[in-house]
Amino acid sequence: MENNEFIEKYNDWNIKKQNINFSDNEDIYFKEMDIWWCSIGLNIGSESYGKGRDFRRPILIIRKLSDDLCIALPLTSKNKIGTWFVDVLLNDENRTVMLYQIRTLNRKRFQRKMGEVGIKDFNKVKEKLEKLLEFPENHHPAQAEIERVDGTSTLKGNSIISNS
Repeated sequence: MENNEFIEKYNDWNIKKQNINFSDNEDIYFKEMDIWWCSIGLNIGSESYGKGRDFRRPILIIRKLSDDLCIALPLTSKNKIGTWFVDVLLNDENRTVMLYQIRTLNRKRFQRKMGEVGIKDFNKVKEKLEKLLEFPENHHPAQAEIERVDGTSTLKGNSIISNS
């Protein structure tokens, strides 16, 4: 996609985001284990983004923080393998949860509930997320081994890590 196309899409998302911000979604009630269509927007670099005119993507709610706010994980219909991904079943279809794309979301972004994951899949997601976020007792970030989405890893010293 060329720069002009990106600029146009970012402008479209900016308008959509303003409309979302001023919307009133008080009739939306969500809970942990729910999967919702969510306008997550057009984001930067390899951050997950929504598609279509509403810039939406399915998300799994893993923690309800308040009536308005939750911690969620985006889903993809593409089969992904690795420690950053978990397969779940939604309405008899396989979906992949992208653990590394964890984010906080406001219910104003929610559009329509798709369903919910079963307790076994939800526990599997929680376990893999805990493992991903686990910090060993003697963890030294400057000398951490970095595992990339593609499954490769590298040891980086005091440098900025890049996937390119």
